[in-house]
Amino acid sequence: MRPCQHNARIREKTKMTRNPSRRDFSAAALAAIAASTLPAPYVWAAEKKYDAGASDTEIKIGQTVPHSGPGSLYGVLGRIGEAYFQMLNEKGGINGRKVKFLTMDDAYSAPKCVEATRRLVEQEEVLALYGSLGTAPQTAVHKYLNSKGVPQLLLNTGASKWNNPKEFKWTMAGLPLYPTEARILARHVVSVKPNAKVGILYQNDDFGRDFLGPFKKVLADAGGTASVIMEQTYDLTDPTVDSQLINLSKSGADVFYNISTGKASSQSIRKVAELGWKPLQLLSAGSTGRSILNAAGLDNAAGIVAIRYNKEVGLPKWEKDPDVMAFEELRKKYTPAIDQDNTIAFAGYGQAVTMGEILRRCGDELTRANVLKQASTLAGFHSPYFLDGVTYSYTPENYTPMKTLFISTFTGKDWDISDKPMSE
Repeated sequence: MRPCQHNARIREKTKMTRNPSRRDFSAAALAAIAASTLPAPYVWAAEKKYDAGASDTEIKIGQTVPHSGPGSLYGVLGRIGEAYFQMLNEKGGINGRKVKFLTMDDAYSAPKCVEATRRLVEQEEVLALYGSLGTAPQTAVHKYLNSKGVPQLLLNTGASKWNNPKEFKWTMAGLPLYPTEARILARHVVSVKPNAKVGILYQNDDFGRDFLGPFKKVLADAGGTASVIMEQTYDLTDPTVDSQLINLSKSGADVFYNISTGKASSQSIRKVAELGWKPLQLLSAGSTGRSILNAAGLDNAAGIVAIRYNKEVGLPKWEKDPDVMAFEELRKKYTPAIDQDNTIAFAGYGQAVTMGEILRRCGDELTRANVLKQASTLAGFHSPYFLDGVTYSYTPENYTPMKTLFISTFTGKDWDISDKPMSE
């Protein structure tokens, strides 16, 4: 067995009967799965057209995520995708075709991602990839997939580099882009503190700079007196960020923009409280996970502001939501080992529904070019994972996944979401 075969984790769910009637679905599932018919030109092409990975009976798609290693908690994205496409196949598939979904382990390693991706393209001959994870692993296969003309869709990373349709038209992010998030947070600052004095801590890499520049530009363009008065950086190898926080607290800043990840986020939130500094705190959305806030101390995190665009599962306020109910029905039937409150799984479910919608819109023209066309014209589609008021905003000229998000404030127990969304 070749090493790539040994390391790859593939599951195939291919059960299929006939094309489904909408009556076959529960009311909750209908809320999450798009209608089975669409007006022209989406459903039927004048003649059937296929690329590798598609036929009269099958559509083959792939993905790489860490099923093993330190990032293995994200392997649930693949497991829930398997469950969703199994359910679709049992209900009749997509436009009369079964979906063969291959989710492969890259262990969040760039070399393993290259190996797994090449196998999906060259040996398995998938029509497209969707929902793969991580900026570094996906950067390692970025040029390869574009040179092959293979769609690399709904990536689980928000790096600005994915919005480059002129040079890399086959690659599209699935998360809010970091610059989008930064612009909306800056607009919020201008609206609530027009004379803000902002201190910024940012990770000294492309991640940090993706947030920094757009945030500063919005402040500068606002025409008021809000400004950045101090910037501090840190490296991932730094043991603490205490000295940076001390400097920021002494700067006179009344707004703290915390562009950090992991332990640096927890340390900085805790240090702000220890210093008795009471700025308006802004936190990047990727660092709002409960584990990070727990490590910082939930009371210390009270008042932090971040963007929000998704619902959460496992909370009473969402338990009667039709989309959450549809996810829960799927989880209980196909993946009961996944915890009910696993929001990562819910995110994976939302992306699987979206990928299913893209394929459904392709009708009988299952070519890679048409898959890309349908993905890049998805503007207005509402994923079941999204809050009401948030939809995809892709156009062929602009691959920003979404331009409208909500502002949320942490209460010490939960996130209080604003009544109205805000656009970048």
